[in-house]
Amino acid sequence: MALTPADVSRIAQLARLDLRSEEQTAMLTQLNDFFAIVEKMRAVDTSGVAPLYTPLSAIEDVTLRLREDAVSESNDRDANMRNAPAQENGLFLVPKVIE
Repeated sequence: MALTPADVSRIAQLARLDLRSEEQTAMLTQLNDFFAIVEKMRAVDTSGVAPLYTPLSAIEDVTLRLREDAVSESNDRDANMRNAPAQENGLFLVPKVIE
């Protein structure tokens, strides 16, 4: 799947990037190289291979070291609301952005 200069222009427009022509050319090359790698990876048969949660588990036993799920800070709503520009009933009031 090769991208065209029009594709790069469209991606740049969606990302709100203002690319010069030489930047678009370089971006086209980079994106096409990236998608070539993705296509190579898709071609590899991975059926029967269990997913790894970390690459290290392929070479050694890895145990997850999780911390205890405990409350470490108190709930001080009054202190948290002090810097609120507008509030009501302990809630932040924000301007409506979706109509």
